Amino acid sequence: MGQGPVPPDPARRREELDELGALEPVHEPRYDAVADLAAQLCQAPMALVNLLGADDQHVKGRAGRPASGIERLPFCPHAVTGPQVLEVHDALADPRFRDDPVVVGEPHARFYAGAPVVGSRGQALGTVCVLDQRPRRLTAGQRRALAELADYAADLLRLRHYAGLSGQAARQLQDAEELKQRFLRTVNHELRTPLTAISSYLQLIQDGDLDEATEQEFLGVIERNSDRILHLIDELLLLSSLTARTAPFHPARVDLTELARHAVVDALGKAWNNSVTLTLHSRNEVTAWADARRVDQALTQLLDNAIKFTPSGGAVDVTVLDRPAPTVEIRDTGIGIGADDLPHVFEDFYRAPEAEENAIGGTGVGLAIVKEVIRMNRGDVRIESEPGDGVHVRLVLPSPPPDSP
Repeated sequence: MGQGPVPPDPARRREELDELGALEPVHEPRYDAVADLAAQLCQAPMALVNLLGADDQHVKGRAGRPASGIERLPFCPHAVTGPQVLEVHDALADPRFRDDPVVVGEPHARFYAGAPVVGSRGQALGTVCVLDQRPRRLTAGQRRALAELADYAADLLRLRHYAGLSGQAARQLQDAEELKQRFLRTVNHELRTPLTAISSYLQLIQDGDLDEATEQEFLGVIERNSDRILHLIDELLLLSSLTARTAPFHPARVDLTELARHAVVDALGKAWNNSVTLTLHSRNEVTAWADARRVDQALTQLLDNAIKFTPSGGAVDVTVLDRPAPTVEIRDTGIGIGADDLPHVFEDFYRAPEAEENAIGGTGVGLAIVKEVIRMNRGDVRIESEPGDGVHVRLVLPSPPPDSP
């Protein structure tokens, strides 16, 4: 068997085929139609649309009797080395092919003609080719037709790729519209409720006839709702800056135990008000390489969620570990998350049905902030949960580099 040539730039050709999605194992009748037309115009019993990878071949379309041995034609690597139609009149008389199994065995190919399928970068990606079991020659018109069919096959590859990109863009636009609507619904609800309360209590104060104690109580309600609005705005601005990657980021050696302790102390008041037991488990210093401020924001969001979704009398446990990497685990005995919702909990403004059913407030940005903070710190965050069985969050951060101060 003769040694075939090495087609030029096999890596670039494979890269372009992968970008086009041309090697996906999907049956596409249009390529069969191209092969069928090539067989008819060239009056050949077999025809293929054959794409060449880096070191393999992929039959994209075929016509004629199903033949064995066509998975690796020796002719096609020669056909893609030049711009013209390659014609092998009698393979048994050609020293390059006369000993090849495709020639001496099934399908006993004696005649071959292949036109290169040229991609948008000028790289030959494969061939439209015809085969016969007897020696012969194509007419000039048949060679032109074969070349035009190869151009059509190249157009099909590009059109399929552009159709895929168009569909992807349409899906992204739909996702963006859904995200916008989700954002508007969330912000409308989260802003309208405290603003309505502020307006109502201000009206009562302006109407007068209130004793000093009642007036002070109403002013306290106004202050709490103002703080709620400011907290919402702060969260939205933080998520925006993290997503846009404009938030300041200053990694350094940090004591993860101390960060967790600080977050737990800040959350004790809310846990007490919700009758939830909040406990920190850690005795030793655990050193990580991270931005302390950003990690504190992530821990704050996680503890806020854990307390908020844990019914009265429940517990939230925070554990800091140093193996196999600096890790914070947060477990609660809350209402849990359904399997269908788990893949979406880190999406912007996503709120699980359990939150709506239990009338638990929130904007749906807390876990999105956690995701962006951990991405920024080159860490990992995972959530495990079952409905009614609480949530287990595992937050992993990198260890300090050996040469860090």
